[in-house]
Amino acid sequence: MDRHAITQDGTSREAFWRWLANAFAMPALLATPPRAAADIAPLPSTLNEAARQKLAVQLGASAIRQDNAARIAKAAGRELAGQLRVRGGDLSLAPDAVLYPYAEQDVLAVLRLCAELGIAVVPPGSGAGIVLDMSRMDRVTSIDLTSGLAQAEGGISGEELERHLAARGMMLDRGADSFAFSTLGARILQDDPGPDAWLRGVRLATPQGLLETWEDSGPGLVRIARGSRGTLGIVTGASLRIRALPAQTEFRRYLFADFAAGIAAVREAARTDLGHVSLRLSDDGETRFVEKLRQRDGDLRARFFEIYRAVRRFDGNAALLEAGFSGNENDIKASRKRLDALARRLGAIALGEQPAWPGAVMPTARRETLLDRGVGMDSITVHATWAQLPGFYVAVRAALKQAMRKRVPRAGAGGMVLCHVAHASCDAATLAFTWLFPRILEDGVAQAEGIRQAARDAIAALDDRQAGLTRDVLASVKQTLDPAGVLNPEKT
Repeated sequence: MDRHAITQDGTSREAFWRWLANAFAMPALLATPPRAAADIAPLPSTLNEAARQKLAVQLGASAIRQDNAARIAKAAGRELAGQLRVRGGDLSLAPDAVLYPYAEQDVLAVLRLCAELGIAVVPPGSGAGIVLDMSRMDRVTSIDLTSGLAQAEGGISGEELERHLAARGMMLDRGADSFAFSTLGARILQDDPGPDAWLRGVRLATPQGLLETWEDSGPGLVRIARGSRGTLGIVTGASLRIRALPAQTEFRRYLFADFAAGIAAVREAARTDLGHVSLRLSDDGETRFVEKLRQRDGDLRARFFEIYRAVRRFDGNAALLEAGFSGNENDIKASRKRLDALARRLGAIALGEQPAWPGAVMPTARRETLLDRGVGMDSITVHATWAQLPGFYVAVRAALKQAMRKRVPRAGAGGMVLCHVAHASCDAATLAFTWLFPRILEDGVAQAEGIRQAARDAIAALDDRQAGLTRDVLASVKQTLDPAGVLNPEKT
């Protein structure tokens, strides 16, 4: 049974899997259940008792776990290769212990002690060392309605943050997908997130003490901290820009003849400032995949979409723009009218209103379901200027397709690349790539790592000078904040 049920209709569910197998040029997709956690032997830990006792003095014994369940939960990390290791019973990258700090001073004390004892502090899926689970630090510590600012701890989930702010009639000062993150700290430190309008400052705990960075006083340092992937410190909290919840929210869809026309529309919409409008543009691959998912969900709109596209003679290159409008009735009407006119001028057709933000239909939360059917799924984002964006799109997409063709279970098979543009500003936007492929069951980890590395290499080739400069500055800052090199040492 699917862990994330996509439909109640078994016929449409199997039709989706057949379509996906055909898209991969595979005869079928095989069931590949994970190894049961109960079948995995207890893990040895390299954390000695003396070190454990010293950590317990700082946090309390109950805040330190070395049992199998806690360590297995932190063995995978965010990337597909790590999840495949754990599914196969390989726990070589499980941490020695998981610590659960309750407050910022706990984190600072643990980091100082780890630097003294030479204990690595690592993210999940990185192997020997300790992992800090920030889930107990999940509080919104202040909401300043007058200044439009909120303070929140780094372990709060997007869902909880949304709930707390909504209770005060507020939301993050950004688009409708602002709350799509597991924890605030993870969102801040994710790979190449690009600027976030809602993020004003970050509190970073380091072995040398607390570092506070602010967008308005030192944007370069904030950017470096965000791109550090945990090598500089642990996000204990952040200052967030907030605004009042809109009186109304409305979502609409537009279909463009191709991705290039859609990009032109998003770029112009961002530059002309349509007001509180969130835009998400899917390329041809993601457009087709999303509609197939909607068909699998039993969503009749997906069938009308196919008919409408055929009648209007839009081919397989069509790209879907999904827009979220917010404000009062007059605000929404004015913004919608301007976007309608822009879309028509660029050859698009309006598909009408939809009931919810489109991000919910994408398969990120359904990775386990896909893995259960022998399908790998991974993703990466890159923030680029409008001038850079077409080059990144072509290069990364081509690199991924080539890498997947080289690493397949049978000759002639391949994978699928999906991409969308989001978080558009007047000068830049974020490209989010997702790729799906038939897994090589006997060597899935190497397959996943090779494909992901191809995407990273393509990005680095187009952004080499900036990446080199960032590495140099990052190394200098790390030497100051973490001279013992205990924070995520494998990434330095």
